[in-house]
Amino acid sequence: MGKYKTILIKNRYNLLINLNNCFFILKNISVFLTICYCFILKIKVYLHPHFQFLNLQNLIKANNKHNSMYAIVEIAGQQFKVAKDQKVYVHRLKEAEGSKVTFNKVMLLDDDKNVTIGAPAIEGAEVTAKILGHLKGDKVIVFKKKRRKGYKKKNGHRQYLSEIQIESIAASGAKKAPAKKAAAPKKEEKAAKAPKAEAKETASTDVSSMTVAQLKALAKEKGISGYTSLKKAELIEVLSK
Repeated sequence: MGKYKTILIKNRYNLLINLNNCFFILKNISVFLTICYCFILKIKVYLHPHFQFLNLQNLIKANNKHNSMYAIVEIAGQQFKVAKDQKVYVHRLKEAEGSKVTFNKVMLLDDDKNVTIGAPAIEGAEVTAKILGHLKGDKVIVFKKKRRKGYKKKNGHRQYLSEIQIESIAASGAKKAPAKKAAAPKKEEKAAKAPKAEAKETASTDVSSMTVAQLKALAKEKGISGYTSLKKAELIEVLSK
């Protein structure tokens, strides 16, 4: 029995050694295959005709050259940093889809050489864009709660938006919008008439809201005789005449 046990132990030990060797061989094969695959990929990359653009630095430089000029412009009450061919979502615009829009409120311009800052806007600068479409934004949940009051309110909101694409940025040469003709004399006449009408209305309403003592004091100022014996309704009638 002792011989058989030693033989079994030796066989198990040999099996473990063989398995370990197999795993080691498989590991080496997998490493070799990965190295070969990487080498083949590297050769493909070097053989590619546009290999120079695969370099990260070249990509960054190309992107900077493409979008070298940018502007900060006010669109529908919001300020955006925009460049040519960029798509932007803004508050809903009145114009129809496919129409072109110009924005004159350009706050800042950068063209790699010079940075011009407006006060508040740059004269002659404008940004032209094309409206691609009108849409609604993502839903925003507005939830209100007051603890220990049993008050809960849940509302949803989707903002009306317009998608625009920037077509060009002009540093100068933009035409100024024509100024609206101000009808100042008519407004002044209306403003002069309005206080008179308001004074009459306030006089009639103030008398009815006054107390008896105030009414008697007013009657005394106007010189009405026998005001002391009059009642409130009678005083109002006399003063309103």
